[in-house]
Amino acid sequence: MILADFLPPRRDRSWDYARQAGVTHAIARCHPRDTGLNPPWDIDALRAVQRDFADAGIRLIGLEGDEFEMRRIKLGLSGRDEDLALYRRMLANLGELGIGLLCYNFMATIGWCRTDTHVPARGGAITNRFQHAALDPQPVPDDDRVSEEPLWANYAYFLRAVLPAAERAGVKLGLHPDDPPLSPLRGVGRIFTSSEAFARAMALSDSPFHGITFCQANFRLMGGDVAAAARRFADRIVFVHFRDVAGTAEDFTETFHDDGPTDMPAMLRLYHEIGFRGPIRVDHVPSLAGEEDLPHGYAYLGRLFAIGYMKGILQTAHISYS
Repeated sequence: MILADFLPPRRDRSWDYARQAGVTHAIARCHPRDTGLNPPWDIDALRAVQRDFADAGIRLIGLEGDEFEMRRIKLGLSGRDEDLALYRRMLANLGELGIGLLCYNFMATIGWCRTDTHVPARGGAITNRFQHAALDPQPVPDDDRVSEEPLWANYAYFLRAVLPAAERAGVKLGLHPDDPPLSPLRGVGRIFTSSEAFARAMALSDSPFHGITFCQANFRLMGGDVAAAARRFADRIVFVHFRDVAGTAEDFTETFHDDGPTDMPAMLRLYHEIGFRGPIRVDHVPSLAGEEDLPHGYAYLGRLFAIGYMKGILQTAHISYS
């Protein structure tokens, strides 16, 4: 496995902490609001970020999230073909620079969603919670809504437009689940909310570059057995998000990695057993004392704890990683 961390594209303390924890591979989002540069369809902007990581002893191996405005693509609006051309250019740039992964989602209008970001956790740490009953019931404006079947059509259109470019570039596309995996939210349809939905998506192409970001907590919230889901999609998993949650899709809280309901050591052993050798990173963590105002789920100390926890499991299980 490749032990990676999700790091900001501009250097801060998290880069030093990652290196001091023994992490030498980064996943980043290179949206202009994060970089202060052009989106990564500009190869010079992407190269600058890659160079900064390299100068710090870190290899940038993948991008994650929306790297520029995706509204027209996801909602199927006029102008999406121009945006898709930029997406293909971004994929070509990734290939040219040897960055082989793009983790993406197809959540329209409403992305990652929580209703409380200051929930007390173990020892006074702060974590995130989603309660469907607490979500603003007011629908989003009509122009920002889409129902499920049109969203499926938009996704298929997107995949047809970009997958050949990903194949030419040698970039693996990892589809991330909707978070939370519920539909609709405030009138907006969401489609990647179940294992069956992922089976439907994977049936659109058997290309080895059309894969899954196995966000472990979201697959758990979909119901059923998360280990069984990992086995089902073993040959399509290109990236793993390692985190845990307690509750259901309608009401859940994010937990410390060692304090949730999932057998986390068993999951790491399973990824190895099914032949997964790609990048894996710790995902959302509680914020520890003094870090309550840092980005929710991405404070420094909680991530260091989670990385150490994961490394300890891997070493105990004699699972090699780089």
